[in-house]
Amino acid sequence: MLTIGYIGFGKSTTRYHMPYTLIRNHIRIKTIYNHRRKPELEADYAKYDIQFTDQLDELLQDTEIQLVSICTPANTHYELAKKVLESGKNVLVEKPFCTTASEAAELFALAESKGLIAMAYQNRRFDSDYLAVKEVLDSGKLGDLVELESHMDYYRPEAPRFDGEHYDGAFYGLGVHMMDQIIDLFGRPDEVSYDIRSVRNPGNPDDTFEVQFFYPKHKTIVKTSHLVNIPYPKFILHGTKGSFVKYGIDQQETCLKAGIMPGDTDFGVDPESHYGTLVYVNDAGETVQETVPTPLGDYGRLYDHLHDAILNNTVKLVADKETLTNMAILEQGFIAKNPRIISL
Repeated sequence: MLTIGYIGFGKSTTRYHMPYTLIRNHIRIKTIYNHRRKPELEADYAKYDIQFTDQLDELLQDTEIQLVSICTPANTHYELAKKVLESGKNVLVEKPFCTTASEAAELFALAESKGLIAMAYQNRRFDSDYLAVKEVLDSGKLGDLVELESHMDYYRPEAPRFDGEHYDGAFYGLGVHMMDQIIDLFGRPDEVSYDIRSVRNPGNPDDTFEVQFFYPKHKTIVKTSHLVNIPYPKFILHGTKGSFVKYGIDQQETCLKAGIMPGDTDFGVDPESHYGTLVYVNDAGETVQETVPTPLGDYGRLYDHLHDAILNNTVKLVADKETLTNMAILEQGFIAKNPRIISL
């Protein structure tokens, strides 16, 4: 049994974490800290015997708690994660892991010195659409990959004034997940090109980006816009033998917003109309078209991996070097005027 606590009791905790941890027999949520108590929301969890507190030390000094999951605004992650590690507990940190690569490196060094785990919450490694991409790549049917394009688009034309920092924008908020998938697949790129902008309201943090990763034999593209009113493929892959196109984003978030929870019938199931299409030339020289059923995503699998890493000393899911690569790319996106290309 892994005993955990949460720092933060907002949407991130209640929508993207707890629905998965509450149904796992090998995980126990003992304490949730929030700087301002929310009695009405707390009452919804009375049957789970969870303690709620507005005293951070109550959580940090509890020797039963082995892992603390931080679900607070980005600018608080570094200080809170440092306190958790100094208290002798493993820490899982919502995206972005920190606001700078140097903060991330310091936390990883501190965790290593104490024999603890610090890890980024990259739950989208278990997006159904991404799992479909991995299956297609593993099949070898595309031949050698030439290009991979990943989109996360919306149509949200309204953009009220928001005086946030650069780490409150789309690149740090969405790009961090999309880039992690690319880094998970291919590692650190040789070069990165940036086009990061605020289109709807120039006074706000960015809402649009196109970032390209250049590897020795292929390139990848991650792209987001909030002004896309016709469905565009979520993933497009081209290789020397074929192509793969997948429409539709993972359905877990849609279900969670609708009150459909993990364990419920059809939770996260992709409609057949969103199944990917794979077209390739086989060894006989024939062109083959296949429909690729979408695997079932499950963000809770990240906690399963973390459970084993903490209690059974297995390798953690998201390596330090992967998070540091991600943080470096994020940070470099804002140190000079875009568009531009850098070497990593």
